[in-house]
Amino acid sequence: MPDQKSNFIRELFLRNKRELLDYLKRRVGPDDAADLLQETFLRALRREDHGAIADPPAFLQQIAINLTRDFARRRRTEANCLVFGDLPDEAPSKEATPGDLFEADEESRLLRQAVDALPPRCREAFILYVSARLSPAEIAKRLGISTNMAQKHIRLALQRCRMALE
Repeated sequence: MPDQKSNFIRELFLRNKRELLDYLKRRVGPDDAADLLQETFLRALRREDHGAIADPPAFLQQIAINLTRDFARRRRTEANCLVFGDLPDEAPSKEATPGDLFEADEESRLLRQAVDALPPRCREAFILYVSARLSPAEIAKRLGISTNMAQKHIRLALQRCRMALE
């Protein structure tokens, strides 16, 4: 049975990939479209009862639509996250009190600990994102991972940094 299912999905992929890729490029841009196309077919492959799908192209289209909605939600969430590149590069003003300086040092220490505690690939992706100001697509290329995985690493790192500061 797995061979029959794989063949069904493979044929479905070959017949529909161009149309779905074009749709995804329009919705999320060319950098992320290929990752979402791959995820579309992975989700289709995970479905157990592929024989019960009445309209396979429409089924794939609905998966792609759902993935683009999820992608847009993640983008909005990321936009609301703490981004270190947005912090001023200036040293504290001369008017800063010793308490202010202590608090800034404490936050810096907590952030450093949070980043050091990240899994190695996650930490590497995050450092590239913050220090080199690379996009998730550029990070993915540099690390040899998918853009979605680079985004997941960045989100995890940002969450851990926020938690460290709470």
